[in-house]
Parts: sequence; structure tokens; C-alpha cells
Amino acid sequence: MDKQYFKVGYVSDSALSEMTREDLLKLTHINVAFGHVRQDEIVTEHVKNIDAIYTIKREHPELKVILSVGGWSAGGFSEAASTEAGREKMAASAVRVVRTLPFDGIDLDWEYPCYGEAEIASSPADKQNFTLLLRAIREALNVQGSEDGRYYMLTIAAGADQYYVDGTEMDQAQQYLDYVQLMTYDMRGGFQVLTGHHSNLYTPTGDLFRISTDASVQIFVRAGVPKEKIVIGAAFYSRKWNNVPNRNNGLHQMAGTTGGYGPSFTELDAEYINKQGYVRHWDSEARAPYLFDGSTFISYEDEQSIQCKCEYVMDEGLAGIMFWEYSCDETHRLLNAIHQGFEK
Repeated sequence: MDKQYFKVGYVSDSALSEMTREDLLKLTHINVAFGHVRQDEIVTEHVKNIDAIYTIKREHPELKVILSVGGWSAGGFSEAASTEAGREKMAASAVRVVRTLPFDGIDLDWEYPCYGEAEIASSPADKQNFTLLLRAIREALNVQGSEDGRYYMLTIAAGADQYYVDGTEMDQAQQYLDYVQLMTYDMRGGFQVLTGHHSNLYTPTGDLFRISTDASVQIFVRAGVPKEKIVIGAAFYSRKWNNVPNRNNGLHQMAGTTGGYGPSFTELDAEYINKQGYVRHWDSEARAPYLFDGSTFISYEDEQSIQCKCEYVMDEGLAGIMFWEYSCDETHRLLNAIHQGFEK
């Protein structure tokens, strides 16, 4: 039997009702973004489109719909994980979520254990406490699952570089997880003025920053995560630098700005790719496209780069691909590229 690769889409709560039947058939998992942590518990009162989730589950019962908890600047994790009582309270709330709402599991997007850059609480003790938190949630979900006669999933989204494995015990944490989603996007951008690819498969010659999707996979494998539990990330949006010197088509240049969030793929397709002076270039080493108009540099993902990532997943024996975020591509071409990439 052919191996089934995971095709995981992060979908903002507000976009759930926009999902087409055709797209739902191309996905294996949906991560609904986001639940939050308040006073050591996962809360969902702010999620507005629960009815859409019921509809999706009714019409596509085989599709796994998971509540993703957290996101950049979403705190509460360090505090909850810091005590046994807090961990048990959060685990109990995870059980309550899957019992009372149409979710098949929980995805934790803590950005990041041991780091407070997103202006959330952090502590050196997060490293061990994260493992303990995952164990508590996994055990609680298992108990509930045995009562319900079903299995509830537990996954995480992980920062793609060395800092993340330094702040966690991935060799121990992975045993409680169905898979680990590497956020192999934003690998260049908001913190750097040096232009480059933000979701590249490989590190190209001449790039001072050595991170890439492949480098990230190797970091996590060395940290003890089995390849068959690794899901790599694709970006349905871009990163954009302004005031870029007109050299080397803008690639690997010191810009006048950091690489802030750029246009979504919807906007790129409509207004930027080979339009208004923007020329599409392909970096055959990085396996990534980029745009340059002489002063503005845009790093993004397209069908060609996604095809390369699908081939990489199959060649390396990884679990699959996830992406952020569904509503960023109203052309539906990128999800179709992921679907077709695994159809070979």
C-alpha cells in the first residue's frame, strides 16, 4: 500500500467557513488557529466558527480537525507548565476540548519554551516543564480516548532553528507526540535586514544565515526526533524588504528595512509576480523563488518550490507538509501543488 503523507493546513477560525469541498478533500489534517491558554487552561470561548467545524466533520469524517493552541505572542504556557497542578489543569482542559467540541486532538504552538522574545513569560525551567506538560496532556487524552473508544492526537509546532532544540528536550518530548511540525518559514525576515529566502529548502552559496528546511530537519533528527514524525512547513505568504541595493537581483543584500510580512500569495499572483516591474527569479540551490523590482525584494513560496518540498519529504521519509495559512491563497494553487506533489 502506498504511504499516506500528511497534508496539514493551518486555518484561521475566521476562514473555516470559506473552505471549499475540493480543498477539504486534499487535506488530511486541519489545525484551527487558535485556542489560548488562560489561568492554566485551554480556552475556546473566542472561537467564533465552531458551527463550521461541526459541518466539516460531518461531511468529511475522515479529516482530522485539531485545535491549535497558542501562536506568536500568545502566553500562558510557561506558567501552566511550571507546576504539577498547572499541568494537570491544562491537561484536563485539553480533554474537555475534545469531549465537548468536534476536535480530534490538540496542537501546541508555544513560541517558544525558554524564550520571551514574543513578550510572553519564560523560564529556563521551561525546558523540562515542556516535556512534563506534553506527558500530562498525552496521558489525559489517552485515558479519555480509552473511554471513548477512539484516539486523540497531540502535536506541536516547533521553531525551525537550533534555538528551539536548545530550549526543549525533543528526544523525550517526541515520544508523546504524533508528529512535530517544523515552522520552516520566517527563517529570514522580521529580525534581519539581510535579504534572503524565508522558506527555502536548502541553504544557497553566499548566504550568511545557514538555516533552511533541510538544515532544520537535520537539527531535529540529531535532537532525537524520528524522521517519520517530522512535518515540514510551507508558506502561503511572503516576506518583504525595502530599500534593497540593485545587486545580485536583490538577493543577500543589506536592506533599509527588516523583512516584514509581505503580500499573501493571493496578492502576489494578482499584483506582483512578473507584474509592475517585479521579476520572478528562481534560486536553483535554495529551491526557492523570489521577486525583485530594483529596490524591493520579496521571498515567497510557489508551486515549483512546493513540488521540491514534496519530493524532499518522500525522499527523506518524512511525515508530510503543513502550511500557514489557508486564507492567504484564494487561487487554491498552492494547496493543489501539495496535493499533487504526493500523488506520484
